[in-house]
Amino acid sequence: MQQLNFPNYQFRFKNSENKVAIFDQIRKKFIILTPEEWVRQHVIQFLLIDKNYPISLINVEKVLKVNGLRKRYDVVVYNPDGSIFILIECKAPEIKTSQSTFDQIARYNMSMKAHYLMVTNGLNHYFCQMDYENEKYQFLTDLPLYKIH
Repeated sequence: MQQLNFPNYQFRFKNSENKVAIFDQIRKKFIILTPEEWVRQHVIQFLLIDKNYPISLINVEKVLKVNGLRKRYDVVVYNPDGSIFILIECKAPEIKTSQSTFDQIARYNMSMKAHYLMVTNGLNHYFCQMDYENEKYQFLTDLPLYKIH
């Protein structure tokens, strides 16, 4: 798989029906390794190792309803009270992060109300802090480290 713009992390792999699978610590199972999954697994390690988020507060690939349609988010980090701290959208490295990517995460976030957003294709990472009171967001250089609230 392609080298991404993350530190080098240790992953577990296995062959499954002539396909390579990667172990997902959050879902506790092997997932077929696609370019987007490669990015997603790096994001999970980034959150766990570099940002110190507890594994118990991270959720991966769950269905949500947006305007009555079933959509699937990539990664969510919860606050201990169950509210959403970070909403993350992962794309494969060959997918350019464009306005449509930001529109997609903004649509998801209308119902989720995360404090922070992250959009990444593994090569380019974008971080935003939401300001709901003034209906805007501010780009950041990184996500905050986990602090016990």
